[in-house]
Amino acid sequence: MTPVLASPAKPVVVILSASAASLGRRIAADIGGELHGAAARVEEADLRFASAKDHVQTLFAAGRPIIAVMAAGALIRLLAPLLSDKHAEPPVIVVAEDGSSVVPLLGGHHGANDLARQIATAIGAHAAITTAGDLKFGLALDQPPEGYVLVNPERAKVVMAELVAGAGARLEGETAAWLTQSRLPFQQEARVTLSVTDQQKTAGELELVYHPKTLVLGMGCERHAKPEEAIALAEEALAKGGFAWESLAAVCSIDLKADETAIHAVAAHFGVPARFFSAAALEAEAPRLKNPSEVVFAEVGCHGVAEGAALAAVGASGELVVEKIKSKGATAAIARAADIIDPKTTGRARGTLFVVGIGPGSEGWRSPEVSRMVAASTDLIGYSLYLDLLGPLADGKTRHDFDLGKEEARVVHAMELAGEGNTVALVCSGDAGIYAMATLVFELFDKGGITDGASRIEVQVSPGISALQAAAARIGAPLGHDFCTISLSDLLTPWEHIQRRVKAAGEGDFVIAFYNPVSMKRRTQLAYARDELLKYRPATTPVILATNLGREGENVRTVPLGELNVDDVDMLTVVVVGSSESRTVTTGDGKTWVYTPRGYSGKADSGMKGIEA
Repeated sequence: MTPVLASPAKPVVVILSASAASLGRRIAADIGGELHGAAARVEEADLRFASAKDHVQTLFAAGRPIIAVMAAGALIRLLAPLLSDKHAEPPVIVVAEDGSSVVPLLGGHHGANDLARQIATAIGAHAAITTAGDLKFGLALDQPPEGYVLVNPERAKVVMAELVAGAGARLEGETAAWLTQSRLPFQQEARVTLSVTDQQKTAGELELVYHPKTLVLGMGCERHAKPEEAIALAEEALAKGGFAWESLAAVCSIDLKADETAIHAVAAHFGVPARFFSAAALEAEAPRLKNPSEVVFAEVGCHGVAEGAALAAVGASGELVVEKIKSKGATAAIARAADIIDPKTTGRARGTLFVVGIGPGSEGWRSPEVSRMVAASTDLIGYSLYLDLLGPLADGKTRHDFDLGKEEARVVHAMELAGEGNTVALVCSGDAGIYAMATLVFELFDKGGITDGASRIEVQVSPGISALQAAAARIGAPLGHDFCTISLSDLLTPWEHIQRRVKAAGEGDFVIAFYNPVSMKRRTQLAYARDELLKYRPATTPVILATNLGREGENVRTVPLGELNVDDVDMLTVVVVGSSESRTVTTGDGKTWVYTPRGYSGKADSGMKGIEA
């Protein structure tokens, strides 16, 4: 079986009414989860949804732990169509609206029971645990604690039934406090066996095998080494020691390899995190290396990467159990720790930079992907107004506020912070790639001027609704045919270039969205654009002036191009000028819309033939 990368999903507290908001927020804060609320009744939540059924089923299908403040029967009916494989279900917990009871409905052996107890303690409620093993022995054998992996969970039900019926158990292999301190009846000659080992092992009929996360795979490789070669070498190292891959806690290397595809491919193959150490930290392990190399020292500043990284990760009480082995372009070694390893405290991660567009800022126009990225971040960086617009989603994050005009400093700080191993969200309004910070991120990769750590970060860009799209949606469909965007700011673009683009767009008869149309000191550029465009399109051409889109004080209005007054436009306004084909239409409710036809109604096969106005 090929392992797959898995990471614990962030739990979601679901509420349906404003009266449950206080309880829901309290639970979410205690468990480090998100608060999702019904849009029609809940004003403030990390995410608001229109349909409770669709939203809860989507969360369940995605494997997100669900804590619903609602009636148990209602939640059961919502999820019933999806119930098929108990081994794959996430924890599902229902909390009484008065906070009196916490009931794990599903996933009791996948964290629901423990999560229910945690919530009950936090809110002073009763945790209604019904799982037989939990009640009798104080643990669930098919839900070992973090740091242990049950190899054969399909046998847990049979083994637990034997124990509940009165059978004893014997413990083989390494000592595990979570087992020895339970109420299990241990007997020397018992039929049921509980084995704890980092070695590969085939389980018997009444045996459960647990692999402790005590091993670290150290790896080094050439630049652009082949992932398949590195994976094959890693599997060879495990086989050499007879070790089970489930006992791997992490794949570790030198920080110069933080962006190396082969290292991350190995980590993903085994479903464990990749962690990295500085050359100085690896050199501190030089006295314990079995195969020190002067060549490696001359190249990267330490006498061994694979062995050094493995030993650095397991600490002074750990030991090297598989010495360095080599392939053409990679090296690997394995070390064992004296206790369970927490990868989050070992070395540092490759930093991640999320470059996100939050649209106009309102929660309803922010994509779920952007919300997930912000929620997963430790640090938020952006213009203060943009960070404020995140509302509760920014709670618990470290904010790094920047003024307008400090764009490069803002992006450099975000990249450097990610370069230290943090997960950072660089927050932009609108779309992050349209006149925003995503471009500067890649420009800094290109031209340099950032530290080595910052140059090795992972970057993900997530789109947002741009002012252009928001304005168009509010007024109809002015972008129904070809369009372009032009920034009228000459701070970064020479004015003669802007003039050339305005003229070309006029000649091409594009619908044009003007960003940065005016500023406190810059008032003439929009007037120039108006006058230039009047050479190519009628004075009656509709112009959309959209201010504070998606925010308090939103104002969207339409004026003829010939009557466009610069004084009616401010820094928070996007100006959309129609083409010569754009026109207005007033519907029965008295609202006037703008659209740019593409000619569908004139086509013989458009479906309009024979329909009379």
